[in-house]
Amino acid sequence: MNRLDKLSFLSPSQPTIPANKKKLDKDRASLKKSCQQFEAIFIQSMFKSMRKTLPDGGLFKKDNAHAIYQDMFDAEIANEISTKQSMGLADQMYRQMEKYLSDSEKK
Repeated sequence: MNRLDKLSFLSPSQPTIPANKKKLDKDRASLKKSCQQFEAIFIQSMFKSMRKTLPDGGLFKKDNAHAIYQDMFDAEIANEISTKQSMGLADQMYRQMEKYLSDSEKK
């Protein structure tokens, strides 16, 4: 074992990432998540509008508990669609707003 092997712990194993790059990556991740959440809200709104077009009726009486459950179910389905099977709205919004995010870092 030579002297350089003993000092190898002094050299970084990975290159250091500048603070601006870390902040930009964090901002991009936050923007992507926000766009997905917006798409989920939009999809949930679409579900609510579609349900209004259905006639009332069925086997069970619809009360407040049913309405709350239906809203929670629609919200969860909308979240799953926006994260796993996107309609493209979140991606388009992300691409549009990412330009402004990187421009603000240059100033």
